[in-house]
Amino acid sequence: MNKLLRQPYWFAALIGLSLSACGGSGDDGTSEPVQPVVTYPSYTSVIALGGDTTTFDANSSGHGFSTPSVNLTEDELELHLEGDANFEASFTTAPNDQHPELDGLGPVFNNADCNSCHQRDGRNSTPIVAATETRVKLGSADGIFLRISKAAAEPCIAGTVDNNYCAPIKVPDFGDQLFHRGVLKARADWQDNSFVGQADVYLSYERHDVVYSDGQTVSLKKPVFEVENPYDAPGETKQSANVTSNLLQDDVLMGWRNGMPVFGLGLLEAIPEASILANVDADDSNNDNISGRANWVFDAIKAQNGDVTPVSLGRFGWKANTPSVRVQSLGALRGDIGITNPLFPDESVLGTSLHDSYLTRTGFVDTGEGVDGAPEASAEFSDAVVFYAETLAVPARRNVDDSDVREGARLFEQLNCSGCHTPSFVTKTSGDIGGIAMSDSLKGQTIYPFTDMLLHDMGEGLADGRPDFLADGNEWRTRPLWGIGLTQTVNPQAGFLHDGRAATLEEAILWHGGEAQQSTDDFMALSQDERSQLVTFLMSL
Repeated sequence: MNKLLRQPYWFAALIGLSLSACGGSGDDGTSEPVQPVVTYPSYTSVIALGGDTTTFDANSSGHGFSTPSVNLTEDELELHLEGDANFEASFTTAPNDQHPELDGLGPVFNNADCNSCHQRDGRNSTPIVAATETRVKLGSADGIFLRISKAAAEPCIAGTVDNNYCAPIKVPDFGDQLFHRGVLKARADWQDNSFVGQADVYLSYERHDVVYSDGQTVSLKKPVFEVENPYDAPGETKQSANVTSNLLQDDVLMGWRNGMPVFGLGLLEAIPEASILANVDADDSNNDNISGRANWVFDAIKAQNGDVTPVSLGRFGWKANTPSVRVQSLGALRGDIGITNPLFPDESVLGTSLHDSYLTRTGFVDTGEGVDGAPEASAEFSDAVVFYAETLAVPARRNVDDSDVREGARLFEQLNCSGCHTPSFVTKTSGDIGGIAMSDSLKGQTIYPFTDMLLHDMGEGLADGRPDFLADGNEWRTRPLWGIGLTQTVNPQAGFLHDGRAATLEEAILWHGGEAQQSTDDFMALSQDERSQLVTFLMSL
């Protein structure tokens, strides 16, 4: 018998596999090319991004971000819906005898309700500058605002009680946020500046083109803000011959902010701290040019509870400058709207010349207390709106079997986008969030937010130059990508990035610099079809 034929059957099978690997014969006797084996990331086909909280019923709806987590109990759903009503409540000037629960707006503020900055629980509309205009004045329809602070003499490296835990240095007589709207008579010069807040803010855009190697061109716009007519020097601008306003001094730093989506926040807070810190690589020890850092920030809850070191890991805000949904939500209630609450019982402009003058001139009882002597928002109101933000469902993915979506996922990994946009975490199974017992709906969930929750240097193009606790002027927290494909389904006028400058996800990618520069360069080197596939993957999230 032939020696080859005497070999065991497995040997023959091995020969067959070897021939197959080398390419079989075609009908014409020629060798057929071998199709390479394509490996896709493990998250390519994942649909339930929010684990058991995920909603599958709102993917093509303008209210796709407004669904309660599907695993809430009946009592929790009732509390969530109460918080929903509070989130949309529009506040009025004090006093409001018919609805005292809604008074206390301002006297200076950015918007009168939460929904105006987070339209339908997503992003707000990006202001448009008409072709016939050079700039537009921010007003009641805009959810963008400016953070302000004084430049420090030197960078703050570690927070202590002596340096106020590296918190931004407030601008004298203004604070750390610019309120461009005001109630009637908020300013002493109100006859000429009715409903103007601390100052007027104007927006214009600078534009430049990015050209791919294949000749395709993308036009990018960068917002430019100008602040004028401050209340402490009416009519003054940065170009005035003698600048006297505290706000217009050269050492005042300004950083513009866009309202973020508010779904899935409870899940992000439920990520174990150790899981986030495991991705910290401040010295880039693995040489991938990515060096995520944690921001350690003042925690108002710990301070209220008497903690001697009231500092926590920053998780929320564009620079991870707040530690919990409770601090973020109630800080915005007091800051953006002017409504005091149990966590922040003092007016944000307390002690400023503007507030003192307002109380003296009007006689209004607007000191931050209601008629009962308590903060303007009750504990019940505050708890409900916080729970609402914690328990909005994450929308399910779409089109996961589409070949372009799958190829886009492969490219997302190939370009190392996942180096910052960490795909998944598992939430903790016990403990509290924001100092309150955590809902069972958030516990032990495998989630896919596509963020590492850390700070990264994103380059000069996106920099605002304004430090925030340990975050420097170039650093931003990695934005979660879940739900991003529904952004403009929820609000067709929404933009991307911290100031809404990017009208598309492609534009947002092209703005990435710093630690993301290599990924951006690799994206630009792709073919047009490949670039489209990557964006198609992002749109599936």
